Amino acid sequence: MKDLIVSCIQADLHWEDKKANLSMFETLLLQVPSHSHIIVLPEMFSTGFTMNAAAMAETKTGPTIEWMKQHAARLKKIITGSLIIEEGGAFYNRLVWMQPDGQHYHYDKKHLFGFAGEDAQYSAGRQKVIVQVNGWRINLQVCYDLRFPVWARQAPPQEGEPASYDILLYVANWPQRRINAWNTLLKARAIENQSYVVGVNRVGNDAQDIYHNGSSSIIDPWGEVLWNLQEETGVYTHTFQYHKLAEARTKLPFLKDADRFIIL
Repeated sequence: MKDLIVSCIQADLHWEDKKANLSMFETLLLQVPSHSHIIVLPEMFSTGFTMNAAAMAETKTGPTIEWMKQHAARLKKIITGSLIIEEGGAFYNRLVWMQPDGQHYHYDKKHLFGFAGEDAQYSAGRQKVIVQVNGWRINLQVCYDLRFPVWARQAPPQEGEPASYDILLYVANWPQRRINAWNTLLKARAIENQSYVVGVNRVGNDAQDIYHNGSSSIIDPWGEVLWNLQEETGVYTHTFQYHKLAEARTKLPFLKDADRFIIL
């Protein structure tokens, strides 16, 4: 297994201003080291967490997707983050996984934040999506999904088989007023799934004067915080080494004892 190098970008988003956000991220991309494999942007990185879906939505060939495609090719890196996509007359909070060759995958947010009316404006995804890079399996999730452990739960591996994923990735617009839940649940998901967890949040106020303090984090399988950034825009790059993950799973093989279930 090769090392996997991931760059996380935490930023203060411009409300419903795609041009300003994409310009800002272009500047921040300059800080990503050349050896990085993946760049992670926050939830709804081009607009902020808006319920104005009809006005802000794009198609799957729209300008933000094209922006991701252009920069992934230019930098020769995967770029991922969520944006608002209209498809078949429905709107989705869609996490796009854009590869340098222009091929891309997507995960539509499963759990919609009813407290903010997200469930009234967007359609829920139905499928888990696990992508692979350098042999690492990465489970894609969005913000509110973090509160629902069954959706992220590792399936008990069969004898001689690997776990279903190695990194659980969350992109978010998680407000400061509930940041204790964010910090606690990121650790819980790492411990219970014996997985690394990457959580990339935003900073700053949105149009509803809801403040976000970031607290983007990388957590190891033991629940230890390897990186955490609060209150500021920043780019951080981390190298994941598979032997450390394998050591945790070998020393304490908890996954084989997990309950078996099927999500219907």
